[in-house]
Amino acid sequence: MKATPPLPESYEISTDPHRIDAGRVYHWLSTDAYWALGRPRDKHDRAVESSLNFGIYDAASGEQVAYARVVTDRATFAWLCDVYVDPSVRGKGLGTALVAAVREHLRPDGPRRLLLATHDAHGVYEKLGFTALDRPDQWMVLALGQ
Repeated sequence: MKATPPLPESYEISTDPHRIDAGRVYHWLSTDAYWALGRPRDKHDRAVESSLNFGIYDAASGEQVAYARVVTDRATFAWLCDVYVDPSVRGKGLGTALVAAVREHLRPDGPRRLLLATHDAHGVYEKLGFTALDRPDQWMVLALGQ
């Protein structure tokens, strides 16, 4: 198991859904995240409401600076998605700390694996123990549209 990187002292992580700055997260994802560009607000809101959400907050101001969403049944399956760190605080290890917090939060629930898809951040996730699929030939996808 990979070690959990520390969260810088001036930040805190929460799964409290009432702390999520929905407008800010929507703006980040719909305008700056290649996988969610142009995502309609109603679809975004439904996704957030149906997921386990993580936020990183500036401890002094309470301002949200990062976000991650997990689609999970909290028993057998978990998919990590919509991981985003505000550009103004990138490079401080917040993304790595956030994903590690997700991993540790899910561990007691017992899912066998935590899945994710990334186009360009393999190195970030590999630091936390993620690997490419051992048997990609066992996985399938059904495209249902947007």
